[in-house]
Amino acid sequence: MSAPVAQEELPILEAVINIRNRLTALKRDRAEFIKPSDVNALYQAVVKQVTKLNDVRDDNTTYNNRVDTTLADVFSLLSLCYLTLGRTKECPAVYSQLASMRQFLSHMEESGVYNESDLAPFQRRLSELRHIVQQDAESSKHPEAMTKLLERQFNECDVIMRSLQDSLSVLSVELVPIHERLVTIRRQLVALAAKEGSHKAEIKSLAEELRKIDSKRVDGKFLGPGGIMPASQALCTSLIEECFDILQQIKAQDESKNVASSLKPIHDRLNELRAELENLVLTHRWSLRETDLYNYSMSLHEIDKMRIDGKFVDTEGNRPPGQYVLLYLLRRCYGLIYRLLSSSEPVSEELIPIANKLSTVKKCLNEVYKFGGPFTPRDLYPYQLALHQIDSMRKDGRFVGVDGYIPEGQGIVMAHLNECHELLEMLKESMDENEDDQDYDDEDESETGVAE
Repeated sequence: MSAPVAQEELPILEAVINIRNRLTALKRDRAEFIKPSDVNALYQAVVKQVTKLNDVRDDNTTYNNRVDTTLADVFSLLSLCYLTLGRTKECPAVYSQLASMRQFLSHMEESGVYNESDLAPFQRRLSELRHIVQQDAESSKHPEAMTKLLERQFNECDVIMRSLQDSLSVLSVELVPIHERLVTIRRQLVALAAKEGSHKAEIKSLAEELRKIDSKRVDGKFLGPGGIMPASQALCTSLIEECFDILQQIKAQDESKNVASSLKPIHDRLNELRAELENLVLTHRWSLRETDLYNYSMSLHEIDKMRIDGKFVDTEGNRPPGQYVLLYLLRRCYGLIYRLLSSSEPVSEELIPIANKLSTVKKCLNEVYKFGGPFTPRDLYPYQLALHQIDSMRKDGRFVGVDGYIPEGQGIVMAHLNECHELLEMLKESMDENEDDQDYDDEDESETGVAE
């Protein structure tokens, strides 16, 4: 439960709620592109309120009231707006990625199902994001209030990351291969439990592999070379027992009935969210507006808050079967959101249609070049026309937005455009060479005819 709002913070709360409402309206408006001028104005307004908040608060005290939760919503929306504008290398854009990463790492820590290779990408991404914030701090591109907020986010991620690494550091070298395989098996089992239909062949195969691993234990312990008992038995032992537990749950009931009826509404909602997010992963280059991810995040947070001591409960406080399936779906959705955020390109939504069209033209030209001729000028005409149309959209060599601003991503789009022109020229040269060869062959035939 959040703490009450202090009297001196009430005007700040009112201002922050107003900013959130304006950001929400901006997000919902699909008739127009999000404009940098609107986002900048709202960003400056929220920084002003954060500065006021810092002035009335003690740096050494941890606060968690409605002002904090509303500010978290505002910064999430602002961050997604920056990603939508293609400004991925700036401090505000980092916020949503860090928040998503922290959520995902927290769930990873809770499940205890991870290995070194799982942590490595997060470590690299944290380093990349920290570099962005450090650059902005050194150049004073963004106010101290923003970098201070992000530093707290980094610290929270670092604490979880250290905890994850520490738990793996006690794992003996001899047990690493077993641990990694058990992590994989557990993931495969919960994925099968969450799928519709019967998967007897896959389950049987995993069960056999589990029994083989289990047969290596002596008196419930894994042994190393020479019969030595390696340290950190608990990690592998708990994992293998959990795998057998999931296996029994799947075998006891049909997969479609693994979730109790009292939890079915949550299961159906999570399944729906997963399907939508997986579709976005496939089509995000054409259909994703990063601000859309806010609604998905809020839905997942609401579902996540329904858990008590990490488990979903029914109206009577019981923990019905199907927990593994629901947690798998929940974590899968968090992972998909993180994936979409981290793969966001530094191209404004206004330039995305042009970038996508150029990408398609480039693929087609590459295929034409790969398979070769003979082809005629008519074959190349559609590509020339498409490039001419895109070229004609530029003003003074740049693509200009509807209100006269220069959208982010000029370099990327121009690189695509230049590659397309180069490929087109190569095809034209290839076509000219074929014509020269044909003329040469015709001359040879003509001379042969005269000689005869």
